[in-house]
Amino acid sequence: MSVAPPTDLLGYVDELLTLSERAKLQALRDLLEKRARPHLADWWEAGESPAHLRGELAALHLEDDPALLDADGRLSPAYVGFKHFEFQRFDASIATLYGGQVGMFRTVVREGGSAEQVARLDPRIPSFELTGCFALTEPDHGSDVANGMETTATRDGETWHLTGRKRWIGNAALSDVLLVVAKDAADGAAKAFLVPRESPGVTITDIRGKIALRMVRSGDITIDDVQVPESDRLQRINSFSDVSAILAQLRYVIGWNAAGMQIGAYEAALRYALARHQFGRPIAGFQLIQEKLTRMLGNATSTLAFAVRLTDLKTRGELTESVAALAKTWAADRVRETVALGREIAGAEGIRVDHDLARYFTDAEAVYTYEGTHEMNSLIVGRAITGLSAFTR
Repeated sequence: MSVAPPTDLLGYVDELLTLSERAKLQALRDLLEKRARPHLADWWEAGESPAHLRGELAALHLEDDPALLDADGRLSPAYVGFKHFEFQRFDASIATLYGGQVGMFRTVVREGGSAEQVARLDPRIPSFELTGCFALTEPDHGSDVANGMETTATRDGETWHLTGRKRWIGNAALSDVLLVVAKDAADGAAKAFLVPRESPGVTITDIRGKIALRMVRSGDITIDDVQVPESDRLQRINSFSDVSAILAQLRYVIGWNAAGMQIGAYEAALRYALARHQFGRPIAGFQLIQEKLTRMLGNATSTLAFAVRLTDLKTRGELTESVAALAKTWAADRVRETVALGREIAGAEGIRVDHDLARYFTDAEAVYTYEGTHEMNSLIVGRAITGLSAFTR
């Protein structure tokens, strides 16, 4: 069986990944196809999170297999990128179920915690022995959360009192701890706290009625005078700049996510076009369908190339905020176009989740919004190329 990722036209996998990394990604593909593929449509329609998959995914040791780690105990950025690619190619909700834990939550703990906190917490995260989520955005503050955050933390001796609300927090109801970012009432600086989900004063309500990421337990969190000891404050996060610097380390994966979703949609569209017959032949044999498939594949391949270059820049410490923002806004546009083409190919059947294309079509709207909206990223790029800030007037 080939261990190359699907539709790797430019041959990146042979160039960038070791045999051990390729085999690990094949094991991930095999598990998802066997354990999740038969149930995807039902889970999506019911808005049901397949949380039971976490144990099986953890058992693959995608994060902590010694064969994957370098001398510092870290994964190669290329392997991390292709791992995101594989999850998004399969399903964006399952990607969030897994990645919110071992990507976002783990990174903030690793980079924001003290040496003692990292030593105590980090080994328990890849196994899902300790589960967590990152709670930053609020009901009235998304892109402007740094300046507008309303969740406050007031210190009283060795205890902090947290009050506020967080919204759109993926995996909140499935997490043992909520990693809550709050504004220090004394100096206005950002602090980050590990808040047990069952703490008195914490209320989590699932956000329902979503058209995208339907299998993700997105939480609306109320925090009412929740007490957290100083020992559960991440010691290396003491400003919004610290939070931004940590999140910047993750921004390069947006290209991989976008490429993976597009390849998934392309493969689903190709399967449908080969199986669907009109006028006595597969619709894949018609010029208009082939033109759409070609555009889909071109978009996906160019996005993957962008992702590979971003990863190279990140590895060398040369990835700038404006380049990451350009990648996000451009890749998200390509995702929207690609999944729409796939839905068009399937016609009326394209709005049914059974053929996968409707799932990619709706999930693309979440990709278009998270990691900064199209407009906000455009303003970041615009500031860089003109020297003029248009954020406020």
